[in-house]
Amino acid sequence: MIFKHDFDKNQTPIHEAAFASVREECDSQKVGYYALPSDSDGLIERLEDFKQKNSIFASGKIRDIAIVGIGGSSLGTKGIDSLLKSKATNLRTLHFFENTDPIIISETLSKLTKENTLFIIISKSGTTIETISIFKTIISHFGLEIEGSDKERILIITDQGSALSKFGNHYDLAQFSIPQNVGGRFSVLSAVGIVPLTLAGYDTKALLEGAESFLQRFFERKEDHLLTKASYLYLNSHEKTINVIFAYANELENLCKWYVQLWGESLGKIDSSGKSVGLTPASLIGSVDQHSFLQLLIEGPKDKTVTFLTIEDFETPLVIPNISLKYLEMTDFVNSKNFNTLINLQCDATKESLDMNGIPTDQITFPKRDEANVGTLIMYYELLTSLVGAMMHIHTYDQPGVELGKQILYKKFES
Repeated sequence: MIFKHDFDKNQTPIHEAAFASVREECDSQKVGYYALPSDSDGLIERLEDFKQKNSIFASGKIRDIAIVGIGGSSLGTKGIDSLLKSKATNLRTLHFFENTDPIIISETLSKLTKENTLFIIISKSGTTIETISIFKTIISHFGLEIEGSDKERILIITDQGSALSKFGNHYDLAQFSIPQNVGGRFSVLSAVGIVPLTLAGYDTKALLEGAESFLQRFFERKEDHLLTKASYLYLNSHEKTINVIFAYANELENLCKWYVQLWGESLGKIDSSGKSVGLTPASLIGSVDQHSFLQLLIEGPKDKTVTFLTIEDFETPLVIPNISLKYLEMTDFVNSKNFNTLINLQCDATKESLDMNGIPTDQITFPKRDEANVGTLIMYYELLTSLVGAMMHIHTYDQPGVELGKQILYKKFES
């Protein structure tokens, strides 16, 4: 991955305090996501055993994998799949049941057959209302015989001892556990992501290696640009309250949604002095949003920073035909150029226009789309989130605001 920014590189006490905080979180194992790149390697070995012992999977009949989960239980996996699936071969297709929208549930159900589908139910708490409601619908729709012939079609991913885990134990279903010290939105490199991605056919070993390599370089102080960016965002958080990620590829849209949850749910908190703080995430897709949101960025309130996320090589040699159309000759300057060049030059021009108007920008570039680079990006944003959270003196890893909404929902159904 290539990281570029022009933020002040001077080391400050804020840098060192935040680094020490993250180092302590890692060493003490209070926060578990730091260990996932190494610990989750064992999951890949367990999955090889699962594929051999599960008679339905071993038969080769499984072509579709249905993931039932929401938020941290699906967003990261969906983002990785969306970015990589167009260049992969011989993959099983991942289908995501996330929202309780009845139309999308029905449409997704219609794409599946019981005989060809493995159902993965993911909930850290084990009682996520959206997930369990959809699971019940799947059981009814396909007539799943959990105690009989369909037992091997269901796989559970949850916390040890959760209600969902107890359900799985009761019916002797295959289970993988989420470490207790790993929060949902930081769990993509745990069983939450590694299990479905491995079963789909992705190179999850390379994904974990990419994350582990960046993590080690960070702790060796070889990626201090991350500390520089974190301190800039924190020190300017009163004026620059919105952090925009401007991704120049449709395939990056779902990965951006993962970032939005990670950033918003982690940093929107009440700090140690009782003050409400936070940095609002927003995601855009280039070049589409050049024609919608760019005007606001340039001439609207100067309350935003923008990170450009690009792919250097799309590995798709699609060329603009050398055709001149009457009255449209002014567009001929791009004739015979490939779309890879066009979209990246559009990104460069947009970034330059923001720089000229005083909007702080930085850029992250995938040299190519592969699992190792995605692993690097995931660890980059998880570390960045932890660093900014440490600087803000907040509890980065809880979500009391989300829990409040759940409590209100339960009361509404009780009344």
